[in-house]
Amino acid sequence: MGPPMRPMTVLLFVTLAIAGPTGASAEMVDGIAAQVGAEIVLVSDVLQAAGAAESRLREEGGGDKEVAMLRVEILEHMIERALVRQVIKRAELSANDAEVDASIGDIARENQLTIEELRASVDAQGMPFEVYRERIRSEIEHQKVMSGMVASKVRLGEDEVREVYDREFTNQPTGGEEFYLRQLMVAFPNDQKNGRTTACMRVGAARARIRSGESFRDVASEVSEVNPEVGGTIGWLHENEVAEWMREAIGSLEPGDISDVVEGPFGCNLIEIVERRTYERITWEKAKRPLESQLFEQRMAEEYRKFIDRIREQTYIERRGMFADAADLEFDPNDGSF
Repeated sequence: MGPPMRPMTVLLFVTLAIAGPTGASAEMVDGIAAQVGAEIVLVSDVLQAAGAAESRLREEGGGDKEVAMLRVEILEHMIERALVRQVIKRAELSANDAEVDASIGDIARENQLTIEELRASVDAQGMPFEVYRERIRSEIEHQKVMSGMVASKVRLGEDEVREVYDREFTNQPTGGEEFYLRQLMVAFPNDQKNGRTTACMRVGAARARIRSGESFRDVASEVSEVNPEVGGTIGWLHENEVAEWMREAIGSLEPGDISDVVEGPFGCNLIEIVERRTYERITWEKAKRPLESQLFEQRMAEEYRKFIDRIREQTYIERRGMFADAADLEFDPNDGSF
């Protein structure tokens, strides 16, 4: 079997984020969105859970169809949670108050807060503390299901881990340097000379902002057309993997430095060196535990989906109203996509 399950860590602000208020409830008369076994999920529950994400979607230009898809996706996750709750009840895996108190204490310590400060933070974000406690209880119970009913199905042999190591690390470089890089790029328009100039001017303006004190990540998130969602982060590259034009741009730059504006094959660029170091081969001994954890998490995800699919087959599920037409949106509850 793979590595043991890691202790549950419930992130304070992630937990709070799923319960934001919504102004959308007035758009739809309340009623039953779905029946899951003996449980029902109300339309108002779905709208409340979707509220924050729906607001962001609207701000980004999402229309009614995209909002409907979001609500269907939220409902499917709520159905999944209802299925898990029913398993918890049947298997007597409920979390007691002492477990909830211990978990809340861990959250407070991890966030360097006292219990009183944690309570104040929760209250300030508009959630009654008792509701927060019940969310923590739900997370503990979910982890019990994962540990007791899912992890026990995972089998992982050392030969499988070794196979991954051989596949990913056999052709490692023998030396040289590696760089942790971020890239900000504005693409060139097709066959537009003035457009190329404009692209480089935008990158030059971005460079000026960074030189004035703004972080590369923040500016790249706003301007870059490469990995804006992660602030332009490329990650670690060995010198043999760095394109020639990029290698020339970073030259002898030190960690924290940014390149001049440089034209690449597809656009105008800035490169930040976050870190550089002498490359060291990753040995089997060094890679074994991280690879075990990685493979174990993948197998856990696969077994969890099988577990949920089995429960779905054994449980009466009926979606109602607009949610009865979920199939028309081609939503796949197995991967959360349409």
